[in-house]
Amino acid sequence: MSLRGFLYALARLLGDVNAVRRGTVGKRIVRRAVGRAVGRSLWRWLR
Repeated sequence: MSLRGFLYALARLLGDVNAVRRGTVGKRIVRRAVGRAVGRSLWRWLR
């Protein structure tokens, strides 16, 4: 894994920990799912 990949993974993990502390895990999961869906649909559309 590259340094950049490691840092992104670490940031994502820290964001998850922070969401657990604040009680906003549900929102985070929904946002991640929506982001993936939008990314996939845009990729198909632009391909």
